[in-house]
Amino acid sequence: MQCPKCHAPMHTYNRNGVQIEQCSGCRGVFLDYGELESLTRLESQWSQQAPPPP
Repeated sequence: MQCPKCHAPMHTYNRNGVQIEQCSGCRGVFLDYGELESLTRLESQWSQQAPPPP
């Protein structure tokens, strides 16, 4: 896959079950439908589990 902005190759990364595409040139991040919501949900679950600051 090529980046729609700079046409450099894209690399796919798996982050907690969510496939994220990142450009190797401009370092842009591209998400498919629903992936932003999934990442937001995972982040809120993680932050709820963190202990309160001292």
